[in-house]
Amino acid sequence: MNHSTTTPEDPAALVARLRATFRTGRTRPLDWRERQLTRLREMLTEHREDFADALHADLGKPRAEAYRAEVDFTVKEIDHTLDHLQEWLSPQSVDVSGVFGEHASAGTQYDPLGVALVIAPWNYPAQLLLVPVAGALAAGNAVVVKPSELAPATSELIARLLPRFLDTDAVAVVEGGVPETTALLAQRFDHIFYTGNGTVGRIVMRAAAEHLTPVTLELGGKSPAFVDAGVDTTEVARRLARAKFANAGQTCVAPDYVLTDPATARALESALAEAIEAQYGADPAASDAYGRIVNERHFDRLSGLLGSGRVVTGGQTDRAAKYIAPTVLAGVKPDEPVMREEIFGPVLPIVEVEGLDEAIDFINERDKPLALYAFTGSERTRERLAAETSSGGLGFGLPMAHLSVPELPFGGVGESGLGAYHGPHSIATFSHRKARLDVPLPA
Repeated sequence: MNHSTTTPEDPAALVARLRATFRTGRTRPLDWRERQLTRLREMLTEHREDFADALHADLGKPRAEAYRAEVDFTVKEIDHTLDHLQEWLSPQSVDVSGVFGEHASAGTQYDPLGVALVIAPWNYPAQLLLVPVAGALAAGNAVVVKPSELAPATSELIARLLPRFLDTDAVAVVEGGVPETTALLAQRFDHIFYTGNGTVGRIVMRAAAEHLTPVTLELGGKSPAFVDAGVDTTEVARRLARAKFANAGQTCVAPDYVLTDPATARALESALAEAIEAQYGADPAASDAYGRIVNERHFDRLSGLLGSGRVVTGGQTDRAAKYIAPTVLAGVKPDEPVMREEIFGPVLPIVEVEGLDEAIDFINERDKPLALYAFTGSERTRERLAAETSSGGLGFGLPMAHLSVPELPFGGVGESGLGAYHGPHSIATFSHRKARLDVPLPA
């Protein structure tokens, strides 16, 4: 059965239709799950150029970045899942012979939850939609797919392609903005997976509470990067610049600000300016490797943050082109505007601290971040950061790299999110781990 994406389906009818499919057992067999993943992979590889075009239209995203961070990233996740899915789904036995005798058996199995809703953000509108969708399908669920209306070209492409490749009785795309999302959230789902900001995350949780629906919230926050004294500031600057200014800084796990001692801060200033020029040239506006801000509202918000501290490099803006240069701010005070909210743009403040103790206090006085990064040669420093701070992920030496390891859980803690996914963690998120006990009757 093929359902048109041009005439919106009533949300209650749509969820009921997908739930009816799920109840037939159609989505449970391993071969159905693998077929959906394979077809999703085919969609991405056959339409690689179309995705790059859409992402450039939405975000000015460079083609190489669109391939690497959106299409190829998702394909890699699908391939890893296909390679390990049968193993991940295998029932696990536990020993109960000492409790119920040698003939008793017990274990756990993963059951799909039912109908999942996946709501995606605009900054990585393909990857951050399709990787959770792949996890939901791998776990044997039906899925309602909600792309971001702030990335309209990518949303339209996904709405057009998904029904051509996936089982339309079990997967449906709903486009639109707040009214459409609100109508969806009024329905009873078996899991809601939302990526975005904390304000909307609270709205999602309130709606989910009406039906006691479990949620995964992938949020953000100000992810710090601690730079220890004595490190190679040239290499640190190169790695920081690559991570911070990818996608014009519009990445939830981008380093939000730098914490370091005054002497290292001075060295980092010149090193970051050189690293940015090496990466994007003397005029990043002319670089085909540098993106743009998603819309005027975010441009205006980010432009308002440029008055904090002292501009080391960058600071140029062009509202008509939605361009903000890669910018480094030095001498930033903790109470300045750029330090009050997640930046989510190409602005990197350097905040000076006296050392590790002050850095740990600074981090712990604020909301728990999605990621914490550190550049240090000290094992003692690494152990203290691991033991004395809380963050969704902890990365040493290479910011943003942890989310590319599919066996690692990706998610936040506290204000930065709830739950995790990627690889086997997606199966756990979109499944119920059911306990099973068998105590035979006497023969």
